[in-house]
Amino acid sequence: MRPRVDEVRIKGLGVIDEAVLKLSSGFTVVTGETGAGKTMVVTGLGLLFGGRADPARVRPGADRATIEGTLVVESGGRVAQQVEDTGGEIEDGELIIARTVSTEGRSRAWLGGRSVPVGTLTYLAEDLVAVHGQMDQQRLLQPGRQRAALDRYAGEELVKPLRAYTQAYKRHKEVGETLVELTTKARERAQEADHLRFGLEEIEKADPRPGEEVELKHEEERLAHADALKNAAVNAHTALLGDPMATSQGLQDAVSLLGQARSAVEAVREYDTALSGIGDRLAEAGYLVSDVATELAAYAESVDADPGRLAAVQERRALLNGLIRKYGASTEAVLAWARTAAARVGDLAGDDDRIAELTREHEELTARLTGLAAELTAIRTAAAERFGEAVTAELTALAMPHAKVVVVLAPSGQFGPDGADEIELRMVSHPGAPALPLNKGASGGELSRVMLAIEVVFAGADPVPTFVFDEVDAGVGGKAAVEIGRRLARLARTAQVIVVTHLPQVAAFADQHLVVEKASDGSVVRSGVAALDQEGRARELARMLAGLEDSELGRAHAEELLSNAAADKAAGAAAAARGAAASTGEPASVSGRAAATRASTGTAGKTTRRT
Repeated sequence: MRPRVDEVRIKGLGVIDEAVLKLSSGFTVVTGETGAGKTMVVTGLGLLFGGRADPARVRPGADRATIEGTLVVESGGRVAQQVEDTGGEIEDGELIIARTVSTEGRSRAWLGGRSVPVGTLTYLAEDLVAVHGQMDQQRLLQPGRQRAALDRYAGEELVKPLRAYTQAYKRHKEVGETLVELTTKARERAQEADHLRFGLEEIEKADPRPGEEVELKHEEERLAHADALKNAAVNAHTALLGDPMATSQGLQDAVSLLGQARSAVEAVREYDTALSGIGDRLAEAGYLVSDVATELAAYAESVDADPGRLAAVQERRALLNGLIRKYGASTEAVLAWARTAAARVGDLAGDDDRIAELTREHEELTARLTGLAAELTAIRTAAAERFGEAVTAELTALAMPHAKVVVVLAPSGQFGPDGADEIELRMVSHPGAPALPLNKGASGGELSRVMLAIEVVFAGADPVPTFVFDEVDAGVGGKAAVEIGRRLARLARTAQVIVVTHLPQVAAFADQHLVVEKASDGSVVRSGVAALDQEGRARELARMLAGLEDSELGRAHAEELLSNAAADKAAGAAAAARGAAASTGEPASVSGRAAATRASTGTAGKTTRRT
């Protein structure tokens, strides 16, 4: 299911006070008297899809213009994904888009119930709608769109080589970027390698052990305070066990005092058994104090002030601290840095071999891309010739017999994502005239006809589901007008087409006919939109035939236009069905009759709905 615009509500825009447009999936035409506001319909659609906001378009007396559109979209499709990416929602396959323009020039936009920048609507519109009018930016005037449309027109012949080119281009770009990094940053990489090697040599020379800095810190503290540690051990030993070298009797040591306490308890323990346990504990305490005293004596003997060792320890600590400051918070971190640096040096040392390998691959890819790009150019050139001839034939039928459209392919001078071609559609307005870009080679009305011819030729190849044409019939009439209507109907077989016209020959081909009616309440002029039934269409076409809506001759002429258009559409639909059946191998009789029936009945109804 292709997306399409289902309904548009316009309020406070130009002469339109409030109007609702229910749009068909085929060909919808919008007509009305001069000044009734037909162009506001196109303006409203343009605003809905991100067009430039002009506060002068706001209806006098209103504070803002509001346009709201309901689109039918496929869940899970590209448009639905874009809406979800912005945080908007789609309910039951319907997407709501809204835009407001204030008299102060402020503009706001909403997508799926979510406020979004206006640019989001513009981005979304690239896959939804193509507006062709004198004041609108033409989608197919963008070089990228022209290239993509021509590629689709070229068909299956281009698909395989373009896919192969795209894959080769992606790899070519990756290899080229890597080579640039390796070669242009050679100096920086050499400096990096030198820095790493210096660090590795410094660490290797120092040969640190994990946790060594902690061990050395403790050793330095012990050496630096050797005298104090020895004195403390000696004093403690003396206090516990006494000084055997002392000749005078001084304070008794702890062991002697414990012995005295034990003797006192032992002397009377026979009178109370409770003292037996205390005596045993005093004995144990004496033994423990003696052991501690022995250990203190041994420790005092082991402590030795060694200035040479202290200096060596301090020097080693300074060396390790220097490494820690440069390469990590500890010796373990320093050693980890060394392992990483060694691996990085290995990578950097292999750059020369890698550069040589990548250079060979880059040259091979360049040769492959050159061949594939030439193949793409040849296919595009053939498709461009066919396309130019087809569009030129269409222009002849659209009252531009001397105009010619050509597709100019020029070498870009470099490989791009889609080849090495610069593609531009140009127009020769008359024999002897130069081929100019479309927007410079045609006037506004002519440009709309040129774009119609291009869209008809591109029909089926261009994925845009909705086309809007304004002033497509400017400056033409008679047979040329009939040809414009016929081509719009042909385009509507594969897309939704909305056209503002003043020619009855064009309006007769529509599947749905909307008329913009002007009314006046005193000094206030306003417009409304009405959907016409078959009788209403005949009356409106008679009015468009020089204001003959009330004459039998005018009505007869209008009915003849409608009849001829219906027959033409039925024949075209049947031929299209036969062509489709021939390509798929299906019977054409049923599908052809169904298509012809739909084309001939159009939107003939019995009521006229006014909004």
